[in-house]
Amino acid sequence: MLNNKKIIVVLPAYNAGKTLEDTYILFRFYEIPQTERADKISINTNSQSVVKPRDLRSNDKRVLNLKKVFEQKYPHGYFVTKRGEQAPAEKDKKYVIDLAEIGKYFMAWHSQRPNMSYSETRIFDKYFESLFKRDRDYKPVDIQALNFWNQEIQKVWTKENPMGLNESLLAMRAYAPYHHLFAISMCFGVMNNKTDRVPIPSKTIERAKEFNQIEQIVKIAGKCINTALKSASNKQQPENRVFSPQNWIKNKTCLDGITAAIDQYFDMLPTIEGAGSNYEILKKALSLNQEDFEYRWAAD
Repeated sequence: MLNNKKIIVVLPAYNAGKTLEDTYILFRFYEIPQTERADKISINTNSQSVVKPRDLRSNDKRVLNLKKVFEQKYPHGYFVTKRGEQAPAEKDKKYVIDLAEIGKYFMAWHSQRPNMSYSETRIFDKYFESLFKRDRDYKPVDIQALNFWNQEIQKVWTKENPMGLNESLLAMRAYAPYHHLFAISMCFGVMNNKTDRVPIPSKTIERAKEFNQIEQIVKIAGKCINTALKSASNKQQPENRVFSPQNWIKNKTCLDGITAAIDQYFDMLPTIEGAGSNYEILKKALSLNQEDFEYRWAAD
């Protein structure tokens, strides 16, 4: 005590540890056969650095296998599994992929539920078994294809707004870009009359690159989301209700609106003056074989 004031001296733990004897660290040790219960204890009793479902999945065998095959295929790339982990500086950023983003891409593309892509808790808890099945040998080229499409999407989701996206959409950057990814997959589905199936990501990239239509497909998908939002906002609302873009983007009904807008766009495109040759090129870029489609992964 000094002048009736307390002086608190804080010693670095490392240095203090050298001089202390008979020191104890309190910890809990659980031996529980039920893995799910153990995970819940880890999550609910940790208040200092919260353990999230994504953290618990970072060492899952399926995740580690995805990391292994991806980095074998792309030695210049890197697969981030842990929260806060950074890829080595020498790695090519175009081939760096994060586990959390992969889960969101899977939800938007393969499960066709971009309205749920924002929720890491759902992806890595409730729907993890559906998205990361043990018997599914997911190819690294498809991971990178989804990664590539997202990189192209992010180029237009900027403050400069080069595509003229609706301001309400632009304000929902945490949610809406996954709808853009979904819309790209539906462009291939609509053009091939396979809206009940999902195109294999790597096949879509191959065709789009072959005919130099990457930018055009991204543009069309974005325009159709704009159209779907505008159409939904113009519909008569129930009494005492105001249309909310935020509610719309998180509701599964918006997916039907986006698909309808894409269908309408391709129906009208051949009739637009001067679109003839461009339409034929676009049609070839979007044309896939029947074996290039698979069933949707169930998530709800």
